[in-house]
Amino acid sequence: MKYKAVIFDLFGTLVDIFDRAGYYSVLREMISILKAPHDDFVRLWQSTDEKRATGAFRTMEENLVYICRELNVPVKSSQIALAKWTKFDYVALSLAPKPGALETLAQLKAAGYKIGLISNCSTDPPVIWPRTPFAPYFDAAIFSSTSGLQKPDPRIYQLAAEKLSVKPEACLYIGDGDGNELTGAAQVGMNPVLIRNTREDSINALHSEDYQGDKWDGAVINSLKEVLELVG
Repeated sequence: MKYKAVIFDLFGTLVDIFDRAGYYSVLREMISILKAPHDDFVRLWQSTDEKRATGAFRTMEENLVYICRELNVPVKSSQIALAKWTKFDYVALSLAPKPGALETLAQLKAAGYKIGLISNCSTDPPVIWPRTPFAPYFDAAIFSSTSGLQKPDPRIYQLAAEKLSVKPEACLYIGDGDGNELTGAAQVGMNPVLIRNTREDSINALHSEDYQGDKWDGAVINSLKEVLELVG
């Protein structure tokens, strides 16, 4: 067995990445609930993205309270809660398996491979994750907001390998290339593979500035089912 483990990215790989229109529609709804100035709220929301992703804000409520305080916007706890649940519900609905995802995970599990997850995300996905249909298949799930580490920091990949009790060289890493994740995986010795997603172009996906999917010159697949061919 060449590989002992397969590690997946979450958004853009197992589930669809946020589409820009849908994401900002939810953000506008949150702003309306909080009665905050739109442009100033968006500016602060974007500037606190890294704090959300690394757990500096332990909850979404903390993040929203901070923004409203900075903007001198008086808010009630009920407004904060409603805005938080608006975002939470959007994320929960977004964690729907892509075609072939669960079937691929089931076959990998049956074949004896360890399965891991590494995701750059806010505090919502780790809370939702145990109730998703993905959770039973995974031996380890590493989230940036709970680990305090983000891809492409080598430590987050090393942490995943440690949790799976395998060496990085024995890991196949599957991702859509956001956040320089593929290069990060390669630098610790993992075997990175880009999964292409034509839908991301059609929905104007919300990629980071470090998206490398359009310039990756390594291994490429077009569907999750092709992972089975890579390990076979």
